[in-house]
Amino acid sequence: MLTRGFGLASKRPITSQYLLRNLHATPRTLASNGPAKLAKYNWEDPLDLESQLTEEEILVRDTARSYCQEKLLPRVIKATREEHFDLDIMREFGELGMLGATLPGPYGAEASSVAYGLISREVEAVDSGYRSAMSVQSSLVMHPIWAYGTDAQREKWLPGLGSGELVGCFGLTEPDHGSDPAGMSTVARRSGDSYRLSGSKTWITNSPIADVFVVWAKDLDDGGKIKGFVLEKGMPGLSAPKINGKFSLRASITGGIFMEDVPVPKENLLPNVHGLKGPFGCLNNARYGISWGALGAANSCLVQAREYALNRTQFGAPLARFQLIQKKLADAHAEIALGTQACLRVGRLKDEGRVAPEMISLIKRNNCGKSLAIAREMRDILGGNGINDEYHIIRHVMNLEAVNTYEGTHDIHALILGKAITGIPSFGVDQ
Repeated sequence: MLTRGFGLASKRPITSQYLLRNLHATPRTLASNGPAKLAKYNWEDPLDLESQLTEEEILVRDTARSYCQEKLLPRVIKATREEHFDLDIMREFGELGMLGATLPGPYGAEASSVAYGLISREVEAVDSGYRSAMSVQSSLVMHPIWAYGTDAQREKWLPGLGSGELVGCFGLTEPDHGSDPAGMSTVARRSGDSYRLSGSKTWITNSPIADVFVVWAKDLDDGGKIKGFVLEKGMPGLSAPKINGKFSLRASITGGIFMEDVPVPKENLLPNVHGLKGPFGCLNNARYGISWGALGAANSCLVQAREYALNRTQFGAPLARFQLIQKKLADAHAEIALGTQACLRVGRLKDEGRVAPEMISLIKRNNCGKSLAIAREMRDILGGNGINDEYHIIRHVMNLEAVNTYEGTHDIHALILGKAITGIPSFGVDQ
């Protein structure tokens, strides 16, 4: 029992029944001593996200939405068919402040993490490939240069990357080391006033068009510690061929990075980090944006499927009248709404410096997995038309297959969460 608090003058003991009775009465009292008024449900904003955003965040979202719908969407079908990425898009991102948006001035827009998430959602509502290009530049290239680099490195590369005049890529994944980056084979050896890098990376977004390469390698002269290096296009021994034949993320460009004794000046070493915490710090930023972005793709599929179901007549009635169709729409609607609230909460915690990496694994795993399932169900509503790219959904299905895999697979994030729950790591188990 409580004897103090809640602003009560009486010293009479307060029972749990008293608290429950009076606490339940409080909202009605505040609402004018009558029945509480019910708000009108808005299916397009079911949990009133709008009221939870700042004016600046709303402006950022609306600006990104206008650009994406007016400038990106008309390009995407042709880009996907031809497997082509238009470099002008990076410069357009830069003009709008969408690259490195959360970085402080003079290198970024000093936007909130939620604003960055909203940008990611709007871009991926058009295409995951476009969002991939943007998030790699922002979270995996600009972030490590800003967080782990020197003032000279920031001044040299961040302005060009932020404007989109320079394109960057991030080299961590290797042909034989995907989910296990600690086993990487790429190495750096000291040679006078420089390093020599040898090895290869694969599935690298932007690499064939990159001017700047943030590459992670083991420093053989420092106990094999993993370190970050900034390589530049044209360095001897550096090549970045395109990977052809993708069925996913065709509107962005993906390739490899091959390094044959590439000379890298010591000034290009990122000095303020070593070990996997360097690349993982970058990946957590990117995974956070991906969690928002995947929901943008899912919501795009929901909107398309709803419109189709309302206008398609079968058996004398619109598809939207049938219970199975309504259930699919309702399931998708609920998962998107709940996933968005989770992203919002993690974004606020991120800006407060209170986010745990496992929180990001939670939303990345949940939102990417759910978004892929939603896209598949929405495609099913369209029947045969669902595999036509004019309706966009099948493109989102194919893209989300990759998004659910990259930057930590669905299962890897499950193991991260499993360790957090049990305290027992399942990585590197002795065979």
